[in-house]
Amino acid sequence: MANDNQWSRVNRNQNLYDNHPATEPPTLPPNNGGPKKPKKRRSWRRILLTVFLWLLTLGFIGTLAGAAVFFTYANEAPNITESDLASENSSAIYDNQGNPIWKLSTVQRDYANSNEIPKTLKEAVVSIEDRRFYKHGGVDPIRIAGAALANIEGSSLGMQGGSTLTQQLVKLSVFSTSTADQTLKRKAQEAWLALRVEKNFSKDEILTFYMNKVYMGHGVSGMKTAAEYFYGKPLTALSLPQLALLAGMPQSPTNYDPYLKDTSAAKDRRDTVLQAMVKYGAITQKQANDAMKVPISDGLQDITAKTQLANESRKTVDGYVQSVLAEASAMGFDTSKPGLKIYTNLDSDLQQKMYDLANGSSVAFPSQNTQIGATMTDPNNGEVVAQISGRNQQILFGTNHANLTGRSSGSSIKPLLDYGPAIEYLNWPTYRTVEDKKYKYPGTSHDVTDWDGKYMDNITMRTALTQSRNIPAVHTLEAVGGQNAAKFMSGLGIQLNKIPGGQDAIGMPLSTVQEAGAFGAIANGGTYYKPTYISKIVTADGTTHNYSVSGKRAMKSSTAFMLTDMMKGVIKPNATAADAIIPGLHQAGKSGLVGFGDGEQMPDRAIKDAWFTGFTKSYTLSVWTGYDDNSLGYIPWTSQDLPAQYYQKVMSYAMQNKPNTDWKMPDTVTPKIDGNIVEYEVKDAKWDNGGLPTVTSVSQSGESPSEAGIPAGAASVGSTSGNN
Repeated sequence: MANDNQWSRVNRNQNLYDNHPATEPPTLPPNNGGPKKPKKRRSWRRILLTVFLWLLTLGFIGTLAGAAVFFTYANEAPNITESDLASENSSAIYDNQGNPIWKLSTVQRDYANSNEIPKTLKEAVVSIEDRRFYKHGGVDPIRIAGAALANIEGSSLGMQGGSTLTQQLVKLSVFSTSTADQTLKRKAQEAWLALRVEKNFSKDEILTFYMNKVYMGHGVSGMKTAAEYFYGKPLTALSLPQLALLAGMPQSPTNYDPYLKDTSAAKDRRDTVLQAMVKYGAITQKQANDAMKVPISDGLQDITAKTQLANESRKTVDGYVQSVLAEASAMGFDTSKPGLKIYTNLDSDLQQKMYDLANGSSVAFPSQNTQIGATMTDPNNGEVVAQISGRNQQILFGTNHANLTGRSSGSSIKPLLDYGPAIEYLNWPTYRTVEDKKYKYPGTSHDVTDWDGKYMDNITMRTALTQSRNIPAVHTLEAVGGQNAAKFMSGLGIQLNKIPGGQDAIGMPLSTVQEAGAFGAIANGGTYYKPTYISKIVTADGTTHNYSVSGKRAMKSSTAFMLTDMMKGVIKPNATAADAIIPGLHQAGKSGLVGFGDGEQMPDRAIKDAWFTGFTKSYTLSVWTGYDDNSLGYIPWTSQDLPAQYYQKVMSYAMQNKPNTDWKMPDTVTPKIDGNIVEYEVKDAKWDNGGLPTVTSVSQSGESPSEAGIPAGAASVGSTSGNN
């Protein structure tokens, strides 16, 4: 076998020779049985080659495995859209002139287009955050390697992280920024999405997205918003050191806050940005040196006063905003989403006036704890132009007293539940006789009483309403019937949960919003418009949704006119709302008082709730006053006209630039002169006087005979005082 092997080797060598004829065949070394050196060298080579091949194989397998893991993670990455990248403006609420009154988002952000961002700021951001931004495709291997080396050395120019600007944008747009979430899977997905972003958007678009996305501290996001917040200027008006400060802040807005007592960190960061800009070639060393000499406080606004002003402004519209958000939610909008613009019917001037009167000293509120709720509407379309949720309120989104429905309306219910239905369904004239004699609530042993404990015998409906007598109101509701009364109230947007009767005639739980809407229907001639706050909503995609309320006929024009005419007598000297008088103004209204029960241990004539709802042809204003907790106080009898006083000041201001027009008698109404009194009845209508004798009114008519087209000589008489 040895010879065979030798022969075999010889043949192989011969083959080599045959292939290279110019070479002599090699001489075989003698075989003395010892190890052959060439064979030993080939063994080591084989081992090394085997190891190399195994390492190469393992590396290849590892690469394949890594790629498989990467693409598995990438396949599970969330979708990313342009709307994710392009931070929408903060959701906001605007008044009827388009002025912002409330930012809904937890952060403020006003989006800056690329042309609003100066080149210097773009260069500053790229210099400090991603110097190779314009060279990589979203992921930068050189940056990753440099970051790893810098972290080992413990020093770099503020660029220890391996993430590119594009990766940072992705993280801010679709991922959590928490350190605990910086997993391998997340980093793989972040890199994959960064590659996709770079494929679909230009570098300038990506940089613009990023500069609008970053958080800048103080509840502010985006560099445009920060410029306005810190300096009160647009980005294009800022100096080099100011721009450098903004460029450096996103890394740590809290530490680099220029409003801290110790601004050394902010200055170091700003100067680092300036030096990075020099290295990048954006500015010269001299420019950087000059900028570094500028104090960090240069140009900063006093945000203490700004914050106080913002908080006070928010308090002014707090209740109105609560109502707006409730209405928007009822319309199906998610008010927590960004980019929502809600345009309202708010008249900011009226709102400010109502707020100042509620919280100032012009109206004599009995104590600091006396509360108020008030709603003002345009009766011709239902738009809520102003609303006050309370006074001396220290927290935002507290109790909105304007919307509370748990407090009794007192006698302000009478035109709505008693006398309105009597005119509408029974054709009662304003002079219809009603009894004010001792009487018990139907089906009970409880007497119906008035504050004075007296009776006026037989009086007209006009007198009963203007003098706010309780017994005639109960009689009237009984004559109308609970079903008709509930039907009439329903037409005014007030849905009752029971058939009214008895004590309901002199008080039911209502809100100022409900009363403003209901009395507004009387003011405009009989059409009910649901009180509404929102005129339009623009969603983040630019779609505009316009809103308006369609009016519904709630009562005949004759009913509205006759109710209005009777309620004019409420706002007269010595009447129940004399404090609401505005000389020369055509207006009408109804007051209401609610006392305490015998077991509530309150002083005689102490008042729990006091109301006044009045109107002109331009505005309706409903006002409630009282206490959240009656252990804190009560309204004394001497302050019973508190709501009327507030109304008088607000309406005087509101009507300054409005036409002072009176209501015209419709063709369906006929005036009736009884001596010197002008009364009204439904034309050609039959009505029942209930077997009672006809009486002469002792309350003042709402219009003079000449205004009604009646010859002079028939005059009206003044009304006497009474409870509300």
